[in-house]
Amino acid sequence: VAKLQTAFGKRSATPLQLTVGGKTVELKPEKAGLTLDSQTTVRNATGSDYNPVTVIGSLFGVERTAAAVMPVDEEKLKDSLQELAGTAGTASEGTITFDTGKAVAVPGKAGTSLDVDSSVDKVTKAFRELVANGKAAPVELPTATKEPTITQAELNRAMKEFAEPAMSGTVTVKAGTKSLAFGAKSLPKILSMQPVQGKLVEKYDLEALKATYGNAFDGVLITRGTGAKTPVTPQDVAGALGKGLVGKTPAERVVSIDTNAN
Repeated sequence: VAKLQTAFGKRSATPLQLTVGGKTVELKPEKAGLTLDSQTTVRNATGSDYNPVTVIGSLFGVERTAAAVMPVDEEKLKDSLQELAGTAGTASEGTITFDTGKAVAVPGKAGTSLDVDSSVDKVTKAFRELVANGKAAPVELPTATKEPTITQAELNRAMKEFAEPAMSGTVTVKAGTKSLAFGAKSLPKILSMQPVQGKLVEKYDLEALKATYGNAFDGVLITRGTGAKTPVTPQDVAGALGKGLVGKTPAERVVSIDTNAN
């Protein structure tokens, strides 16, 4: 396994070169759910049933042909391609951005974008070629004309119901005897909006959130449904923050994390 990993590990970690609408982008296999299963590949190579796909050969001291097992997490691959679609092509999705103390509606525009579903097989094939041969030609991925899924009406709704209230003032999150206020400077680092089935839904950057509150809630334990007592997590803070952001009165913008979930 170690020999196989040494020989093919570097190949399987090499970023794939993709072309979308004339623009070259890189895709990291591991992030996209493309991997080499060394253990299973070795079992196949040392067993009695060989599938002639990739020559492993001299790694085992004799010339043998075996199938290199390369499982694909299709959901993860589609997510990664969806991210690429946002950076390549001319189409853009409607969204809301957050700046110091304000929310800004950004209408989407029609254009060309990566055809995610049609690209899955092409990317998978390129990855397998890269692992087998040590190189793969840049892959030109198909594009399609795309209309924004976020309408102006949806932008207006999201602004009125969430974005504008969110930036209208500070929100204080409490846990036990400790508390922290989130305001005009910290919220834009944490908040974003993402399209989900034609709707804009708020998203919290949990790493940025943790960096913002730091050790503010250290020492506070939450009794979980299992009875276990564990420290405050970014998910706990995000849940409370989300409630406070839509609060209309000062009192509604102070939210306590329930420390006893039982």
